[in-house]
Amino acid sequence: MSKLVQTLKDAGYEHRLFTDRQLARLVDGGDARRYGLVNRALKDGSLTRIKRGLYALGDPYQHGAPHPFAVAQALVPGSYISFETALSYHGWIPEAVYTTASVNAGRKTLTRDTDRFGHFSFHPLAIAPYQFLVSVDRVEMGKSVALVAQPLRALMDLVAFRKASWTGLEWIEQGLRIERSRLTALHHSDFNALRDVYKHKLVRFFLRALEQDVMTLKTSGNLSGKGRDD
Repeated sequence: MSKLVQTLKDAGYEHRLFTDRQLARLVDGGDARRYGLVNRALKDGSLTRIKRGLYALGDPYQHGAPHPFAVAQALVPGSYISFETALSYHGWIPEAVYTTASVNAGRKTLTRDTDRFGHFSFHPLAIAPYQFLVSVDRVEMGKSVALVAQPLRALMDLVAFRKASWTGLEWIEQGLRIERSRLTALHHSDFNALRDVYKHKLVRFFLRALEQDVMTLKTSGNLSGKGRDD
């Protein structure tokens, strides 16, 4: 084991990502010495570069790889996990999701493929000022932390991203295969929290219509999905 790897393990980076700035604090000597140690570690596989300036220990030295959600946060700081990725994490959709999808605060969609952690995508949405992290939770992922949208926020982010128009519950229940019991577990407070989040009228109308249908279902007791028109 190289001295660099041992230094990183001793500093607690065995399960975490780290940056050039963190390496500079840990490695004695100047930039040239640090660059030499990093390049040698990259060549022998004891270090993995995720993007320029962002690294993880190589597989043989890492007991428990960083969670993809934590990797996403490191790739685009300030982003949060949403869309189908968050819905799958919360158990709202049955399908496995192979892209870690996030909302970012920028203006451009970004994508990145990594050999170890898979595919990542980051999408901007038209969100009102000071509303970016409404209904987004800070979740511990092993030794790291990620920001993850609550289920309704993830669903409405998906509506905003796809510019979906309200056509009833069919798109949600049959298209996304979200069970009715998930929807009827929501409360007025969940909807109220998102009232001022989205700029587009189409999304706000979808939210109001969804709330009305969900509350009607709860009042009528039709919670199982039986009796709907298929």
